[in-house]
Amino acid sequence: MSFAISSNDVRIEERDGHTYLIASSRDEDGNYNHTELNLDECLGNNEGSFNWSGEGFTGSAENIHLSIEGPEQLPILRAHLRDSEGNTHDRDVNLSERIVNDNGCLVFQ
Repeated sequence: MSFAISSNDVRIEERDGHTYLIASSRDEDGNYNHTELNLDECLGNNEGSFNWSGEGFTGSAENIHLSIEGPEQLPILRAHLRDSEGNTHDRDVNLSERIVNDNGCLVFQ
């Protein structure tokens, strides 16, 4: 299940050269907690494609945005990623592939 289903106000914010995933996520007691995850610590750019085993994608990305899509509430991160030759590529990644709500905290796994 997508973390977006157990969270409210899911969004991204760019600050200090990094992209943060921000949400108010429900814990086991039903309370909502403010939580943030620096996406640059778990997502990289490999020649114009998102890479889960990398880091620091923001430095080579433009037009970064998040959309929550479909009945499954899939959190899709989209961006124009540059390759080593400077060409940009429209790319997206489903953040729920590797990010979960762990008792009210967004966690990369």
